[in-house]
Amino acid sequence: MADKQARASAVLLAQGRLLVDWLGTLPAGEFDRPSVLPEWDVRTLTGHLVLIIAGFELLLGRPTAERPVPADELVRRYRRDADQIQARTLDATGDSTGPELAARAAAALESLATALAGPLPVALDSPRGPATTLDFTETRVVELVVHSDDLSRSLPDRDPVPLDRSALGSTARTLTAILAGQSPGRSIEVRVPPYAAVQCGLPDDPGPTHTRGTPPNVVETDAVTFLRLATGRTSWAEARAARSVKASGRQADLSPVLPLLS
Repeated sequence: MADKQARASAVLLAQGRLLVDWLGTLPAGEFDRPSVLPEWDVRTLTGHLVLIIAGFELLLGRPTAERPVPADELVRRYRRDADQIQARTLDATGDSTGPELAARAAAALESLATALAGPLPVALDSPRGPATTLDFTETRVVELVVHSDDLSRSLPDRDPVPLDRSALGSTARTLTAILAGQSPGRSIEVRVPPYAAVQCGLPDDPGPTHTRGTPPNVVETDAVTFLRLATGRTSWAEARAARSVKASGRQADLSPVLPLLS
């Protein structure tokens, strides 16, 4: 477990540094442009990143002995707490300029790196419930990768935020595991090569199962498309129309179970 945590921490910091380095090169005026997230400009999205990074370090000082909530249930609660997350993001953003927020994000990341190098609790008292430190770290990787992609799409005329390959792979594995946890079953195989493959079911219609050979229903896509589907950045219909998803089989349709978090 210690090795898994060390790897997860390293992946988190690798993507975080790519992200804060990119923000550090952004001209002040670019922070005022609208982001792809409703009602948020790039400055507000940067404030949200400060909240994510600094908030994680604070939680490392809040261990809990309570039984951890599974990651698939933990992220399901994001939607429930959307108003709270919005309020905290606006508070973290305040009246700071974009470059000021970018500098705060960079400083917070280095402070987090120091905290992650020390002894870590087994579980944290997170805002969405008790979580293992490993699960929470992996969801922070998802957050940084997803918001890196948000920033790249928000400013398409600039070079995109680089995505660390290990961070992208971790995100794909975490999100496919969440899919399997939220929609248990074996009627559909979801493949995100070369990173992950899981089996899941559909609500009230688990369909046929398989134990060997080619499954009856297969969905295959790339890691970036899957993270956009999982977080509601794109719809199933849009991904199918763009031919960024391959689906074979009568039940190879994930629209009833998406998004996983938003």
